[in-house]
Amino acid sequence: MADINDDELLDALGVEVAPLKASSRTPREERIIAGFEDILCFHQAYGRAPQHGEGRDIFERLYAVRLDQLRKLPEAHTLLAGLDAPGLLSGVASIAVDVDDLDEDALLAELGIGDEPIDQNDITVLRHVRSNVEKRAAEEVADRTRCTDFEKFQPLFEQIERELKSGLRKTLRFGRDTSIASGNYFVVGGQLAYVAEVGDTIKAPNGESDARLRVIYANGTESNLLRRSLQRALYKDDTGRRLTDHDMGPLFGDTPEPDDIETGTIYVLRSLSSNPFVTEHRELIHKIGVTGGSVETRIAGAEKDATYLLAGVEVVATYKLHNLNRVRLENIFHHLFGAAQLDLTIEDRFGHPVKPREWFLVPLHVIDEAVQRIRDGSIIDVIYDPETARLISQ
Repeated sequence: MADINDDELLDALGVEVAPLKASSRTPREERIIAGFEDILCFHQAYGRAPQHGEGRDIFERLYAVRLDQLRKLPEAHTLLAGLDAPGLLSGVASIAVDVDDLDEDALLAELGIGDEPIDQNDITVLRHVRSNVEKRAAEEVADRTRCTDFEKFQPLFEQIERELKSGLRKTLRFGRDTSIASGNYFVVGGQLAYVAEVGDTIKAPNGESDARLRVIYANGTESNLLRRSLQRALYKDDTGRRLTDHDMGPLFGDTPEPDDIETGTIYVLRSLSSNPFVTEHRELIHKIGVTGGSVETRIAGAEKDATYLLAGVEVVATYKLHNLNRVRLENIFHHLFGAAQLDLTIEDRFGHPVKPREWFLVPLHVIDEAVQRIRDGSIIDVIYDPETARLISQ
């Protein structure tokens, strides 16, 4: 047989070869599809569309905002028609959250989107939604299924959210410590994950040890991925984080940190200012501070310092603590009493407007209770209710 090339041979055999089609989708279209597939996964797990509402999981609320946005994009209806078997795009957008009333930063925060430079005038674009290939490379996880006993784990996720807000836990970039054990919390692929179980040790193909995990996610799903797969996913994910454990020893730990004070004082001050508002509410307005030195030294010259309302102050309470972390402690007070922070602007000695911080409209006995709860660790279980001026269970 005379030498013939491949095309001639296929033609002689009667085989028609359809030319390979290069993907004609734009990066924007790929992101829209990937974002909608997340919503489809939620629908498959729960049998309904994601909904808004403060009682909903944060990821369900994120998907709900995303679905509302997709419903408003004419191109999305055409692009996603072949995927939308449940008819999610034909539904009526929820009015629980009016995305038109959100500024761009608020909308980006709801969508869980970063700050990469893009068209700042188009807030309806689903930005930074990863393609399927990127998600698989970042997660390397087994297929997720609905967690049938999620009611056991939901309180844990709610507790973690409170501890993050109060400063009892913080997030660290994954990499320094690559260990994964039962009871650990991580953020992977933008979702909070809890390692509920670690199976028996097995040998990986490369001879190293591994184990099958049961990982529960805050959106009510779970997976049984391998430990090394989770490690790789966390390491490759730029947003991958480990949540620190908290030790309710003398103000959260015995290991020194950069902002730790070996021995310190929480002090509570009352202003002697003649400002009409301060005068009227003097018994209720208090400044809460932390110092590693003398309180008297700290408040010296208060009359010349706008931080102290340009007036003398009275020390009404002090609390001695050991091995305390100044930044973490101050964050706890600000989170706890943030809703009751004094909204008062005064002029400093040079006529410049100043809005002093660390002054709160909180009764002294409530501050005393908060300090005691910090000491015993129960501070994470309460919030401050400005209406009743007391700490209540959350």
